[in-house]
Amino acid sequence: MSASNITVVASEETPPSDAPVPETPSEDPSPPPDRVTALEQETASLKDQLLRHRADFANYKRRVEREQRAAGEAEVVSLLQELLPSLDALEKALAAEGTLEEIRVGVEITLKDMGATLTNRGVRIEDPTGEKFDPLRHQALSYEPVQGARDGTIVACYRKGYVMGDRLIRPALVKVAQQATEDSSSVIVPVSH
Repeated sequence: MSASNITVVASEETPPSDAPVPETPSEDPSPPPDRVTALEQETASLKDQLLRHRADFANYKRRVEREQRAAGEAEVVSLLQELLPSLDALEKALAAEGTLEEIRVGVEITLKDMGATLTNRGVRIEDPTGEKFDPLRHQALSYEPVQGARDGTIVACYRKGYVMGDRLIRPALVKVAQQATEDSSSVIVPVSH
């Protein structure tokens, strides 16, 4: 072995603990400038995407509201187009010179046509006479003792009710039977709403 090999071996050994340790270059806590620039560009790009998505959503929301409004208006126009012939027929009935019976027949036909229009639209017309009173579907105008009628039964319908699907459009206006007693045979109890 030569002396040069020994010095090499000696330099590869760990320096003694009292010898100064050579300092390694300390790492800079801030990332390199090209990394910062890349992150800034990515942040700007994400902000731009966020703003675009917000604008797209706002436009979508306005478009859906506009389409819903237009669909509702189209439905109303369609219903009016179906009802206009009935209105025309009523105007003709008022201007008619015929007999009362002829005018009555014309009005009955018009009423039937209007009922058919509502039925075609999914509306049920309810005359609850003879049914048990239901405060969720009927509005009691009066309670009267009625001979031969069960307590709580509807004995007269003053105005029909209208229902579409499960939704009550207008309750039927009715007279409800009370249990008859000897002293209350002529008492009428009005109900105010």
